[in-house]
Amino acid sequence: MKIGIIGGGASGLVCALTAKTDDNEVIIFERNKEVGKKILATGNGKCNYWNEDQNILHYETLNTNHLSEIINSNTEEKVLSFFKKLGILPKIKNGYYYPNSNQALTIRNVLEEEAKEKHIKIKTNYVVAIIKKENNQFIINNEIKVDKLVIATGGYAAPKSGCTGMGYEFAEQFGHTIRKPLPSLVQLVTKKEWYLKEWKGIRTDVEVSHVEFDLNKTSIRTIRREVGEIQLTDYGISGICVFNLSNAIARGLSEGKKENVEIDFLPTVSENELRKIVNTNKDIRRVLNGLLNEKLVNVLLEFGTDRAALVKRIKHFLVEVIDTKGFDDAQVTSGGVLLDEINLNTMESKKEKDLYLIGELLDLTGDCGGYNLGICFRTAITAGESIRGDKHA
Repeated sequence: MKIGIIGGGASGLVCALTAKTDDNEVIIFERNKEVGKKILATGNGKCNYWNEDQNILHYETLNTNHLSEIINSNTEEKVLSFFKKLGILPKIKNGYYYPNSNQALTIRNVLEEEAKEKHIKIKTNYVVAIIKKENNQFIINNEIKVDKLVIATGGYAAPKSGCTGMGYEFAEQFGHTIRKPLPSLVQLVTKKEWYLKEWKGIRTDVEVSHVEFDLNKTSIRTIRREVGEIQLTDYGISGICVFNLSNAIARGLSEGKKENVEIDFLPTVSENELRKIVNTNKDIRRVLNGLLNEKLVNVLLEFGTDRAALVKRIKHFLVEVIDTKGFDDAQVTSGGVLLDEINLNTMESKKEKDLYLIGELLDLTGDCGGYNLGICFRTAITAGESIRGDKHA
């Protein structure tokens, strides 16, 4: 059996290693000059590849009824076992898994070296432009025939790493439906206001809430809350807590909804407690300087010095989101091939026999913190085991 895998990223490499046996040939087609380029950028170069907290609420897809078929203890055990066998010792910090070396290079190099050791063929600088299927075989660029084909091209996010979205075109070619791909885990661009230049550079711990109006802009609902460090910028807001709101916000904006983020600049102090602190005879600037970043105090006071209004402003600062940063800045792509169209026990297409779709190409997105690499690994191992056959699993 000859197996072709388009994409030498996290999902492609893990699928190749899982699928390879002495009885088959595995070829990875990688458009870059080296494999695993995007892996090197993950976790700020440290590669946060897993998270202990595998609550299903950390994941989003249109087909939520299928989430548990991918996110479950069985696939979790297989991923952790896979990396243990590779000899990667995890450094676990607050539930976040990193290689003990603190280098993403470790993950990439181990996967690449293992692939070479298993005699997996890696064709770098190879762009797959054409796929045909004839006589139960896939023909790549009119020159290479394979019996089974895996599309592991990723989405649009981080195009500098070689992600072009070509995988969506291939999936559509074989009859698949694509949920609109959007940037996710990305900075938010807010309505232009005078204070953006004033607060640029501030980092502070907050609670952020995603607040959305309906299409008629008549009713409002709070969709999600996150706690963490926010980065205030001259275009809007950033930070992990903001990234975790960006998926739903990007989706809402694409549907014409009015999206807002409410910021609580003092999440550890209740509104009543803050009211007592503020309502003293002391100079209000002096009071606020004991609570908040000085630049932020300056911004808040520019709105006025009424103390009741200040309390509301500190606890419920509302910014209107008009856009997200693009795919160049996004960590992952949300949207993709609908899970309904995949046999999630094998990752084989329901539309085309012997075609497998895995990783970021799928309509399945996770929060920051190793969840998206986890999706790549879970789906890659599932596909690899199915390809090589149960007798090897």
